[in-house]
Amino acid sequence: MRILAIDVGTGTQDIMIYDDEKELENSIKLVLPSPHLYISQKIREIDNDIYFDGEIMGGGKLKKTLTEHMDKGYKVVMEELPAKTIRDKISQVEAIGIEIASPDKDYKDYAKITLGDIDITKLSEFLLGYDLEFDFDEIAIAVQDHGYNENMGDRDFRFEKFREKLISPIKPEEFSFKGNTPQYYTRMKAVERQLKKEGIDLKPLLMDTKFASIAGMCHDDIASQLKSFIAIDIGNGHTTAASIEEGKIQGIFEHHTSSLTPESLENYLKRLADGIITNEEVYNDHGHGAHVIKPISKIEKVIVSGPKRELIEKTNLDWHHACPGGDVMMTGTIGLIKTLEAYDV
Repeated sequence: MRILAIDVGTGTQDIMIYDDEKELENSIKLVLPSPHLYISQKIREIDNDIYFDGEIMGGGKLKKTLTEHMDKGYKVVMEELPAKTIRDKISQVEAIGIEIASPDKDYKDYAKITLGDIDITKLSEFLLGYDLEFDFDEIAIAVQDHGYNENMGDRDFRFEKFREKLISPIKPEEFSFKGNTPQYYTRMKAVERQLKKEGIDLKPLLMDTKFASIAGMCHDDIASQLKSFIAIDIGNGHTTAASIEEGKIQGIFEHHTSSLTPESLENYLKRLADGIITNEEVYNDHGHGAHVIKPISKIEKVIVSGPKRELIEKTNLDWHHACPGGDVMMTGTIGLIKTLEAYDV
């Protein structure tokens, strides 16, 4: 079985092509800039009005880059769907000076940019250039999706869905979708539409980047020997931790990485393990929240991943940098692959 796994993060998009007839370590791997970064660079190189079509994607630096472009005197026009990359409410997009495309207007003189979290055409051209087959039995993609509810803020809604899922201890792989992605996960649904537009008939497995990472950490050689531990992804934007006992998530908490200190992080992780962390304390500290089913027996070790993982080194906790398959950059993609394999069991 050949699997294409893509983990779209804030800094990089990590890609693995896995063939179960070969060793995991011999998989083809790519670490490329995250889509919002190279699209932002493309915008900065254009001295013209710009028209955007395509899909909803991770916004990252796009809002700031578009604002800078408009400050130079250029117009920015977006079709309604990709405009939701900036804000889900179109009125808020228009409020910052972006024009929503009208079928009655002619934009032929505008530079054109297509938004989207994945570019299968570009990837296939790259692989074929190295005489590598672009033929897969399964595709798995991870993006960070807060979800959207017009009556609730992003932080609240994201964690409400976590709580609904974690009503009892479950494996990280269960935080995934294959053909049943809810409509409120707009970024994941956009990925599904992109694949169809590019002629991919496979039903993709979709997962939030944080849970793909947690799943991958659980398949680290050290983690697989432990009964109870903390798995934590310390990302550029968000830090997400799960307390694990006997392979199942017992509790989670999520915060903004920039708001954490080594001392506060250590305190949160201990309280998570003890089952006494509260949603209110994390939310009131401007984090996303916390939810615990029950405490774990002890923190045998903290398994850590993510680009800001050096934060854990400044704590008094016993930590280990996750490197499933021998590669710290492939934690999320391996989480996706192991999740797909769990579907096939």
